[in-house]
Amino acid sequence: MREFRSWVKFRQRRGSLHMGMRVERSTALLAMILANQARDPKKRPEPYTVEDFTPHDKDDKPISLEDAKATWA
Repeated sequence: MREFRSWVKFRQRRGSLHMGMRVERSTALLAMILANQARDPKKRPEPYTVEDFTPHDKDDKPISLEDAKATWA
């Protein structure tokens, strides 16, 4: 239980350990910066966010300890 909590804290601070997701997030950050530089404020008043460019990062909500135990058991 102590180890699980430490991994939860690590993941909240540093993100996923999955290399593909880390690359996707890095690329999305660059895409967001470029898209916001080329954005026409009249056509799109709100700026782009990283979430607009990370299609696989949508369900990254934390789960409870009980849900995790039920899933992994």
